[in-house]
Amino acid sequence: MNNSVRNILVTGGSRGLGFAIATLLADSGYRVVAIARSPSAQLSAAIAAQSRQGALQFRAFDLMNSDRIAGLIDGVRQEIGPIYGLVNNAGVGSGGMLTLMRDEQIDILTRVNLLAPMLLSKYALRSMMVQRAGRIVNVSSIVSSAGFKGLAAYSATKAALIGFTRSLAREVGELGITVNAVAPGFLETDMTAELTEEQRERIVRRSALRRLPEVKDVAAAVEYLLSDKARNITGTTLTVDAGAIA
Repeated sequence: MNNSVRNILVTGGSRGLGFAIATLLADSGYRVVAIARSPSAQLSAAIAAQSRQGALQFRAFDLMNSDRIAGLIDGVRQEIGPIYGLVNNAGVGSGGMLTLMRDEQIDILTRVNLLAPMLLSKYALRSMMVQRAGRIVNVSSIVSSAGFKGLAAYSATKAALIGFTRSLAREVGELGITVNAVAPGFLETDMTAELTEEQRERIVRRSALRRLPEVKDVAAAVEYLLSDKARNITGTTLTVDAGAIA
């Protein structure tokens, strides 16, 4: 199957890491559907400027509407054809001491960061199973294995994604479908904008390479896991953190 006919869904694709992933994949020859609640100015500009018509598309969807995820996947499949890849990138990064977090905050974290990827995978897999080919990449985080004060609830959802990745890889491997995860370190995105300069410097000093990774580094890892070069890699987590937890 040629890359030009491989359809990839990227959640949270309107900004930050998701935007970097979506645009890199579109530039690499995939047909990409960026899913987010609303388009960003940069995504709209990228769609308008794309060299291949339809290579980068947008679908508005709120992942809190878990009862509508099946309809979303079915609608995309009917419009553009079989789904080859799913990148579960969208996530809520709100932090805070667990004892002080509102119950509804924890509920949102769990539904967007964990329930939504599970349901998206469930329905996207039905298309992949027919084709006996496909890729799922879940975006976790280094906090899934390394504790960070104030991120207990967030860390729980990201750690659960790792277990989900490993077990799902076992379920669908014999059908030619791979399931992997990437675990980014702290990146220069909106989700880390709340870090103080002191916190950022502390993270940099702790990193083996003495720097923060960039979104393009993580996007490249995702592209690799979606490619034929990674056809024998499944059930694993690729850490992109400049050696923060080395």
